[in-house]
Amino acid sequence: MSAIPLLRRAIDTRAVEHLIDRTIAEGRLAGAVVLAVYRGQPLFAKAAGVADRERDVPMQQDTLFRLASVSKPLVTATAMALVGRGALELDQPIHRWLAEFRPRLADGRTPDITLRQLLTHTAGLGYRFLEEDTEGPFARAGVSDGMDDSAIDLKENLRRIASVPLLFEPGTSWRYSIAVDVVGGLIEAATGMALPEAVRQLIATPIGIVDTDFHAVDATRLAQPYVLDNEGLRLLREGDVVTPFEGAVGIMYSPARATTPSAFPSGGAGMVGTAPDMLRFLEALRQEKHPGLSPMLIAEMARNQVGQNGPPDAPGFGFGLGFSVLRDAEVAQTPEAAGTWRWGGAYGHSWFVDVARQLTVVAFTNTLYEGMSGRFVSELRDVIYAAIDAERAS
Repeated sequence: MSAIPLLRRAIDTRAVEHLIDRTIAEGRLAGAVVLAVYRGQPLFAKAAGVADRERDVPMQQDTLFRLASVSKPLVTATAMALVGRGALELDQPIHRWLAEFRPRLADGRTPDITLRQLLTHTAGLGYRFLEEDTEGPFARAGVSDGMDDSAIDLKENLRRIASVPLLFEPGTSWRYSIAVDVVGGLIEAATGMALPEAVRQLIATPIGIVDTDFHAVDATRLAQPYVLDNEGLRLLREGDVVTPFEGAVGIMYSPARATTPSAFPSGGAGMVGTAPDMLRFLEALRQEKHPGLSPMLIAEMARNQVGQNGPPDAPGFGFGLGFSVLRDAEVAQTPEAAGTWRWGGAYGHSWFVDVARQLTVVAFTNTLYEGMSGRFVSELRDVIYAAIDAERAS
């Protein structure tokens, strides 16, 4: 795929470029691809650093990355396209399609779970990597978070997930979870297609996405993953366990999974893709120009569905369908406008869409967790807004 062309604009983005170069020079990132569109026109595009430090391969705009949770909005959009076609319903119990997926509460009751609850992380599910120790319920059940080298298939993983008691009555609280993997199984049941084919047909192909899928066909284009820890910036090893949050057991990583076609398609963490593809997808949503998603469906995705029960580590943010939604910019201490969509990925990615300001930014890096939740994420946000505000003030 060719690089996104830059247009001549009055906005001075040299500070953005300097920030990226400085962060790489300081050893906080190995490499990055940062793309921004403002008012429908390219604002910034830069590939910097290395995709593979050991082989001295420079980062390119079309470098492939392991997406981790960047998969979630893509799979969510696939489910919403099926809602638009009447093949799924947001507020009907999912056992209508997945008859065997009936997890119980701790008291033995079997509540109904809806697609809306799955997509908003209010279904009562959890994540193995967020458990407090290695003997948590998901670990004992052998649940795969979709990022390890597990040899089970999706159906078996759903069976294991359903065997674990729910953390709370669906719809009463918020907990980041493996729910989008369940949505993947729901999509397969509703369509009769494998999840990768459903995502391609309903979301990717209609808008010209060609490089994003559930495994890398051309492994030579795939960025090596790195981790910043007490050893410095080092290559992420097969089987490494790295925690993104204090008190959580951490994610078991299998970088090899991205080149293993037999690995089950994890809707919440299993895709690979490029920054230009993600930018194209987000802009299609922002401009309401995706042929498979009506403006009403996109508005439903973009609406805060959970009140104040959003991510506990992101004050001021609620959650829509597939990504967080900014409720209160002052509480969040951000220049973003209320209603901004945002999420990231554990291999080192962040992205946001400020609908009010008509700004879309995709920042894919190959360094966890600096590129997902480190200082670079807020620094990049702030320097982009500063550049835009300076242009408006001039």
